[in-house]
Amino acid sequence: MLNKLIAFIGPGAMAEAMLGGLIRNAIASPNEILVSGPRLERCDQLHALYGVQPFTDNATAVEKAEVIVLSVKPQRLAGVMENLKGAFHKDSLVLSIIAGATLKKLGKGLNHQNIVRSMPNTPAQIGEGITVWTSSPSVSSEQKEITRTILCALGQEIYVDDEHFLDMATALSGTGPAYVFMFMEAMIDAGVHMGFPRRIAEQLVVQTIRGSVDFYRNNDLHVAALRNQVTSPGGTSAEALYYLEKAGFRTAISRAIWAAYQRSLELGKDQPVHFPDTPAQETD
Repeated sequence: MLNKLIAFIGPGAMAEAMLGGLIRNAIASPNEILVSGPRLERCDQLHALYGVQPFTDNATAVEKAEVIVLSVKPQRLAGVMENLKGAFHKDSLVLSIIAGATLKKLGKGLNHQNIVRSMPNTPAQIGEGITVWTSSPSVSSEQKEITRTILCALGQEIYVDDEHFLDMATALSGTGPAYVFMFMEAMIDAGVHMGFPRRIAEQLVVQTIRGSVDFYRNNDLHVAALRNQVTSPGGTSAEALYYLEKAGFRTAISRAIWAAYQRSLELGKDQPVHFPDTPAQETD
């Protein structure tokens, strides 16, 4: 048990994953966790599910908190920081999971020094996530261990000295589940198009992906070598891979990740960020 009062500002899915993991792993008790957000019904829902303390006023929620987790949407961050400035103790630890929010931006906006920036991903909701994180120089060794303990409740964690890795992690692992789900969806739809019932197509795809990942993790070979193992000359895999290469599959994945990386950098800028209804057209 950390025996720390932890306040979550923003009661979304990732905040629920974190507080659920803390309670499930006996790292914090429900009465040590405070959740604050503008919608009372959502905070009351988390109270009913986990027994945590609900708030609708952020400043009141953080007043006595020793750890403050910022889990709001990027476009709400500026207003939240203005409301929290001076509302909590100078020795409190601020742990941000907000995409693109730099240490400098958080420190300036909160007028606070003890800040950790992290990027978890959605598998954290079942304790199978991975989080990349870094900290400001003023974060103590004890606070780093507190951070590590909290993040381990979500799955694996990786500490980095260079903050630039956080924007890279946002594009690769933070956004990564979206790529995987789209790939799964495409495979399932292809199975249905060939004639499989959807439930069978889903079962085949899910187990194929799960088994492939487990096989890789239990093997010392490079992923390219494993791919070669299932690619017989003139066979079905060779034909499929040829078509993927011809269609620019690798390039599309690489450019998508680069686009996510650029977006993360944009979110970290001090000026207001525009969130378009539809993606802007790419220009070379």
